[in-house]
Amino acid sequence: MAVRAVRGATQLETDTREHMLERVAELVSDVMEANGLVVDDFISIMFTATSDLHSEFPAYAARQLGFSDVPLMCARELEIEGSMPRVVRLMAHVETDLPRAEITHAYLHGAAHLRRDLTRTTSHD
Repeated sequence: MAVRAVRGATQLETDTREHMLERVAELVSDVMEANGLVVDDFISIMFTATSDLHSEFPAYAARQLGFSDVPLMCARELEIEGSMPRVVRLMAHVETDLPRAEITHAYLHGAAHLRRDLTRTTSHD
């Protein structure tokens, strides 16, 4: 079994706690479904959020999905002029038999524009 990194991002329409929890849960679930993963496959997840998001920790959404014993961390995204607002990103390290080339990264909603080269994109709009 190999260790692989899976990336993803989602953009929120507004900075509310309920919306944050909904969008991050959708992102984590999409990563899991697209790669055939279950919670026990995850080694850790690092979340970042842009500085305009402060209503809730993104990791809390993963905790609500059953990630109770998976190390999770939240950090602030770099503030680069002109960067996309209201974005939560994740990088998860997982154990999987999938070759690196078959890992599916998930970029949802407005964040689908961030890495069209890396992922199948899903708008979910």
